Amino acid sequence: MEAAMGLMRRIHPKQSETALSALLSLLPHHSSDLLSQVDQPLQVLCDLESGKEYILCEYNRDADSYRYYEGGISSVYMWEDDNEGFVACFLIKKDGSKTGQGRRGHLQEGAWDAIHVIEVGPEEESMAHYCLTSTIMLSLTTNDESSGTFSLSGSIRRQMNMDLSVADGHLCNMGRMIEEMEGKLRNSLDQVYFGKTKEMVCTLRPPSEVVLRLPTADLA
Repeated sequence: MEAAMGLMRRIHPKQSETALSALLSLLPHHSSDLLSQVDQPLQVLCDLESGKEYILCEYNRDADSYRYYEGGISSVYMWEDDNEGFVACFLIKKDGSKTGQGRRGHLQEGAWDAIHVIEVGPEEESMAHYCLTSTIMLSLTTNDESSGTFSLSGSIRRQMNMDLSVADGHLCNMGRMIEEMEGKLRNSLDQVYFGKTKEMVCTLRPPSEVVLRLPTADLA
């Protein structure tokens, strides 16, 4: 099981669904653990009656049916737990591809999938404990004359625990935690994925101004 989870953390997000299906067939007795711990890119369907889009995930699944909630491309699902508290799941899917509405068209394909699950404990003396687990999955592909063909993808998962006053309400507390977490994860992705990629590219293919400063002997 540990090896399977390590494999899922390193696999391309586009291949996670196929890999998860294969692992479920190999480890059927761990199906509940795999489904609860492995995050997959979010999928979107359109409600035929309202014409609005909504996100599919395990949190709003009932057998083979997915319930519809308001919110368009972002969806929120909540349910009670066994500890007199509740759990909330905030899902956000952003399309950055050429066909994405309102995008600049620099990417051939691009997706930002954010999954935020918050466990809220029972209130005690106007305070509540919040446990936020966030997963961000990023996938970028370019294919044009200026940049050439390039693919970058990965995922990052972090957890945050806080004890907060409920004077402003649970929604305000959860919103602030998600905003803070998304900011941290965005910075981590920028430093790890984009920063390291830029460093490697500049090492392998130095910019022209750097090459011009190098001694001729070093270029031989």
